[in-house]
Amino acid sequence: MTITQLLYVLAVAEHKNFTLAAEKTFVTQPTLSMQIQKLEEELGVQIFDRTTKPIQITTIGEVIVKQAQKIVNESDRIKDIIDQEKGYVGGEFKLGIIPTVAPTLLPMFLKTFLNRHSKVQLILEEYTTEEIITRLNSGYLDAAIVATPLQYNDIVERVLYYEPFVGYIPSEFRKDFSVEIEPNQLDVDKLLLLQDGHCFRDGIINICKNKQITSGRQFMLESGSFETLIQLSKEGLGYTLLPYLHTLNLNREDQANLMQFKDPKPAREISLVYTSNELKIQIINALYDVIVGIIRGAIAFQDVKIISPKKQKN
Repeated sequence: MTITQLLYVLAVAEHKNFTLAAEKTFVTQPTLSMQIQKLEEELGVQIFDRTTKPIQITTIGEVIVKQAQKIVNESDRIKDIIDQEKGYVGGEFKLGIIPTVAPTLLPMFLKTFLNRHSKVQLILEEYTTEEIITRLNSGYLDAAIVATPLQYNDIVERVLYYEPFVGYIPSEFRKDFSVEIEPNQLDVDKLLLLQDGHCFRDGIINICKNKQITSGRQFMLESGSFETLIQLSKEGLGYTLLPYLHTLNLNREDQANLMQFKDPKPAREISLVYTSNELKIQIINALYDVIVGIIRGAIAFQDVKIISPKKQKN
């Protein structure tokens, strides 16, 4: 049994396809298939059911894949330990990021980070918070940027910034509000929300507290795009809430529809998170320093009330 064989197993488990797994691991498909078959013969079990499309992992294969991931992770840590000892900031680093943060935050810091740390090969992947936690715990991701607090025992949370919620309220809905928005003035039957699975949606629902969407609502849409929500708001179909950074690049017409919340402003906490046994701390520190250094100039709000994206975990 070799680390290379385990890497091939993990690739097939991820992609459910031998040809694609071979491409991702930079070997020929026959080579990859032969090595996995040799491993199965050595272990005396079948890891993959090749009669199905896509390829399925057998019951014993699931156990082997989980253990293989642990073994590969631990083998990678030998190099991480040496890099940390030398203070070397480089190598492959997989960073997860939630979709409601990626479009605004990445353009702000990515170029600066890559210029400053040219030896880091940064792999960025968008997932929901739930998917990110799963991938962090499995060792697939090195770190992630998510809305917190989450408070998992084995996840470290380092706060990057606090981002206030901002109302996108077209003129026909302004009569519902004072000069500034108060949470109890929000009408959930007029709110346009992101689709289920987004923690930003959860935050908005938490702002509205115990208010429920009525079954008699004539129009109801849940979108994965802030742009869609803005366009529907402009058509008079409701109003929505946006993260503050998303409002900075709106055109003048859209800026006129923005309303601030009354202090303390509801806000989401955005953090860099990673497992407590993560060894690529030198890259994590570099990411943290670059992001915090840039974001301080973009968000000046101080009086905020943090809205938790979901129930806390123990």
